[in-house]
Amino acid sequence: MSEHQGKSIGKGMIIAAWLIALGLLTLFFNKVLENQHNPNKSLQSSVSSSGTREIKLLRNRGGHYITPGEINQHEVLFMLDTGATTISIPGDIANRLNLKKGFAFNVSTANGNIQVYATRLKQVKMGDIMLENVSANINPHMDGKEILMGMNVLKKLEMIQRGDTLTLRQYP
Repeated sequence: MSEHQGKSIGKGMIIAAWLIALGLLTLFFNKVLENQHNPNKSLQSSVSSSGTREIKLLRNRGGHYITPGEINQHEVLFMLDTGATTISIPGDIANRLNLKKGFAFNVSTANGNIQVYATRLKQVKMGDIMLENVSANINPHMDGKEILMGMNVLKKLEMIQRGDTLTLRQYP
């Protein structure tokens, strides 16, 4: 092997090592950012001996409470929104969940008046907390991966906020 070939192989190995290091750093920081967006991936959920169901949520970096959950036994991601009257589901997520569009009506949002569609959810679940036959809106104008958890659900739960922790309780 000539000296020139040895230098070429050495440069190639250095470049490969840098590419691998950059790839690993990218994966690491993507995980860090994902955990900052949703610190509740491992949801703390419990049921007491009296039947009280409870979950504890940590506030994310943006000041929101995001939690994994289920709609009709399909995994979804909820963002708690006390400013929303009902659960609001982005149109593409509603399609994925095979939700039926009911009657259309207008609602007032922070971005103005829009038309949404009524729908019914057989089951909404967050950890051990479960509600059945819940009204919701399908919002074709809404983007994102999160479903807004509105007051039609939150008013049925006790909410206790201490620092960056929100405890939700459902009594039997």
